[in-house]
Amino acid sequence: MGDDVVVEADVFTDGHDAVVAELLWRKSSDKEWRVTPMRFLGNDHWIAQFRCEEMGRYEYTVRGWTDPFVTWQRDLAKRQAAGQDLSVDFLIGGALSCNPVLKDAAKPAEERYASAMALKPPPPDPVRVLQYERTLPVVVDPIRARFSTWYELFPRSVRGDGTHANFRDLIAFLPELETMGFDVLYLPPIHPIGMTERKGKNNALKAQETDVGSPWAIGGRDGGHKAIHRQLGSMEDFRALVAAARSHGIEIALDIAFQCSPDHPYVREHPEWFKARPDGTIQYAENPPKKYQDIYPFDFESKDWRGLWNELKSVFEFWIERGVTIFRVDNPHTKAFEFWQWCIGELKQKNPELIFLAEAFTRPRVMHKLAKLGFTQSYTYFTWRNTRSELAEYFTELSQDPSREYFRPNVWPNTPDILHEFLQHGGRPAFVVRAVLAATLAANYGMYGPPFELMEATPREPGSEEYLHSEKYEIRQWDRNRPDSLRPLISRLNGIRKDNPALQSDWSLRFHATDNDQLLCYSKQEGDNLILVCVNLDVRYPQAGHVDFDRAPGDAYEVEDLVAASRYTWHGRRNFVMLNPQQLPAHVFRVTRR
Repeated sequence: MGDDVVVEADVFTDGHDAVVAELLWRKSSDKEWRVTPMRFLGNDHWIAQFRCEEMGRYEYTVRGWTDPFVTWQRDLAKRQAAGQDLSVDFLIGGALSCNPVLKDAAKPAEERYASAMALKPPPPDPVRVLQYERTLPVVVDPIRARFSTWYELFPRSVRGDGTHANFRDLIAFLPELETMGFDVLYLPPIHPIGMTERKGKNNALKAQETDVGSPWAIGGRDGGHKAIHRQLGSMEDFRALVAAARSHGIEIALDIAFQCSPDHPYVREHPEWFKARPDGTIQYAENPPKKYQDIYPFDFESKDWRGLWNELKSVFEFWIERGVTIFRVDNPHTKAFEFWQWCIGELKQKNPELIFLAEAFTRPRVMHKLAKLGFTQSYTYFTWRNTRSELAEYFTELSQDPSREYFRPNVWPNTPDILHEFLQHGGRPAFVVRAVLAATLAANYGMYGPPFELMEATPREPGSEEYLHSEKYEIRQWDRNRPDSLRPLISRLNGIRKDNPALQSDWSLRFHATDNDQLLCYSKQEGDNLILVCVNLDVRYPQAGHVDFDRAPGDAYEVEDLVAASRYTWHGRRNFVMLNPQQLPAHVFRVTRR
């Protein structure tokens, strides 16, 4: 919202007649087109733009025609400049425009020429107008779709003492989250959890009596996707949470996972919505060699697919009615593409403010397909990009490739499913590096806490990206006030993001050459706001080198380190930086002309 849509088109004809081109645009709900003249750039290429002031769907197209009047006016100017006799040309123009001055041979030529050039072209002859055969759509999303800061946590662990917390405890946590600078609080599924085949701690196949189960095994005796786990509270408590969060400038994002535990009411009431095995049992979820005996996937191509699709859409509608406008969707690439196109389109037609984050760590073309189908943001491969070349190549693609028009990245240094080896072995510097990269490379980023700020780094077993004592299967105790917590740094980074418009969008990102492969340097700019970030990717040793800062604003200028609160004067493009991972492995500079 507020962005300009820039439209370029090749518009030409045979011969030498003058061509006129116009951009037609409107809200999809409007009947009448708005018209903007296109500007000729040369070589039959034209450009115009329109601004999207409202959320929702817009549409646009282009039309062009050859115009006898414009052709005459153009040629008249050429003949006048060449000093030719214009008497016949004036008569031709008089016939085209019905202008009496042009027809009056008694008038001085200078007066007739001035009158001719002041004339506005008449409306085009509809017979001459050719309109592009396609009407192209534009989806206009809220500002938070472009710039957001997410924090994921398991609400049942928020007390920190090992007992099951509830929404009222989560409300008490909101001021702390606001202080940290997050504006989206993402909750894993909040529904009843099944008992059949419930997983134990560390994903054990057999659960103990006291094991709480995985929130993604949705459904039990208390209901399914439209119910709340009784230990989290009531629907009134949830509404209070949504309202309290908004009072702190925070939106609640819910996890939508379209799958069921064996105890979900859908399994009993609609067995036709699931795939049956030859022995008559329902097929549980698998991603060989992984098995998820506590989860049944839906069959999106079942005989009653219409009934299934309508019911799943109603799950979104249920939570929208209770104030939720942001959804993180679990594994959307394993569901029917046609379902998402239909479902998201229907929902956003009524609620254009909705945001859908695709949790799709899958093949690039599939991720891009989901974005084209309607997903607002997507997880990325950021977690697995750690060297200078990997990061520069990937984020250049995200910020400069034409796919940026529809694919918005949301980068996460960790998730409940992913503890990368960089964090497992890099200690505190690794967490600082990944926090700085996530917060400054992308306008949308998130983290799974408190494990991130408390630098939880122990895998379930060597070579695994799963956490030991994963919070997916048990309630954890977190000392959020631990003295070594990264909370002050994260709060500072989020404050820097809010104070600097350059960090609130992706398209201005530019990487800068260095003479040390362990140094990653890049900048973003919005108007006069210029941010330069220098990161030491080596978490063990200090690294130094020169950066070729080709966005330098002058021969001498000031750079202010917004994290360390220090200032330096730099000269020209080539400057020296040194970064110690044991102190602060990154600079976030604001560049000013002083």
